[in-house]
Amino acid sequence: MATTDDTVADDDALFVLTAVLLTPAQFPSVLGDDYVAACAALGLEPYAEGYGLVLGQDSDGARWTVVVEDVSLVAVAIASWDCGMEYDLSPDDRSVVCALPGWPLALSVAAPGVPEPHDPLPGPEEEGPAPLTPPDTEVWGAPQRRLGADEIALQWAAWREQIDDETAFVRPEEPGPDSEVPEGEAPETEIPGWEAAAAEARSTAEAAASGQHPGVRKALEAARAYVESPPPPGRIRSAFAPGGARTLRADGPGWSLVARTDDIAFILLDEEPGEIMPVGRGPELPGLLKSLDELAVRPS
Repeated sequence: MATTDDTVADDDALFVLTAVLLTPAQFPSVLGDDYVAACAALGLEPYAEGYGLVLGQDSDGARWTVVVEDVSLVAVAIASWDCGMEYDLSPDDRSVVCALPGWPLALSVAAPGVPEPHDPLPGPEEEGPAPLTPPDTEVWGAPQRRLGADEIALQWAAWREQIDDETAFVRPEEPGPDSEVPEGEAPETEIPGWEAAAAEARSTAEAAASGQHPGVRKALEAARAYVESPPPPGRIRSAFAPGGARTLRADGPGWSLVARTDDIAFILLDEEPGEIMPVGRGPELPGLLKSLDELAVRPS
């Protein structure tokens, strides 16, 4: 997280609170299923080099998202903050593409010495875009589904512990589908209502375990179709995982998949609010994940 100065140098100063990357390999999932869709949500051209999104407040406390072309600068700042180091993120004016009102992500921090965060008021003759707003976590839809998959990817170890290898997996030598049922309580997430949703998921556990849930089947079929017809950039992403494995994220209309190439997968569906459906290794999943990883965009 960036630190901000206690004083405002001039009326145009921006107190930087945080920043995120918007590239084919890494972008806020709330904006879309792929990089092209994420750029479109912000009115940007999907350039291969990508952008950096700098979130902050002006001297009046208004929220702004500043889009910059200097991706390397933003990446260095994020890496420094992740390591607990201070870094003064001050993009050159020449790299600024545009400034969009609002924030696409929810932030729990605010700049010191300025009014509380609020959407900027439009000028008397301005007809600019509506302020960006984070998704409502009290409802379930595509943004929340993608956020949930992101959370599972971040907390893979906690979610993986819910699966009992002895009782949940379909053994590769046994005939049957790949879908499995989690045992125990779901770990805490940042998505409100998931604990109740996890309890409700027990009512459809048998359908998921027998592979008859149509949404899971369609999601896996759609993922397999990506191998034959590669989707837009960012629809499949691959990131580092321990032990030489990779963490995969794939999305499509109505579904999200998060998996480890050496392990199982989890699927989330728009049609099943808050439910997380594990898919065991079985005979087919390893090959599918390998093929998806070969297509995936990776951070440089």
